[in-house]
Amino acid sequence: MTRILVDGDGCAGRYIIEEIAKKYSLELRIYCSYAHEIKSSYGSVIKADSDYQAVDMMLINEAKAGDIVVTQDFGVAALALGKGAGALSPKGMIYSDKNMDMLLFERHMGAKVRRGGGKTQNPKKRTEEDNERLRTCLTNMIERKIK
Repeated sequence: MTRILVDGDGCAGRYIIEEIAKKYSLELRIYCSYAHEIKSSYGSVIKADSDYQAVDMMLINEAKAGDIVVTQDFGVAALALGKGAGALSPKGMIYSDKNMDMLLFERHMGAKVRRGGGKTQNPKKRTEEDNERLRTCLTNMIERKIK
């Protein structure tokens, strides 16, 4: 049975994910640290320590083939794909083996610039198009998995 696992720390669009999970009667698990106060009207909120990567590791340890992972973290997405789960960003970008190498390389280069004292661009503000893309892509992923 397909589950939706959400990297909840800083995940915009949770209400859209909840709405879709409820529509398809799918288990929804939202992972966050104790430092965040997240509530869900439909899914379970799973709390982890505030240690570095604790939420990510808990989510990935519980992920399995057939799940859908929603995360903005490219590393978490890569690990999810490696376990046979689907993965997409809160803005609706579908992660795949075809785009993961480039995304991880860009993440590496950005970290290298920041370690050297440089600055990188801030993420763009969330738009209604991002919400619609998330709604469409998540629905499509679910429908492909439940057929």
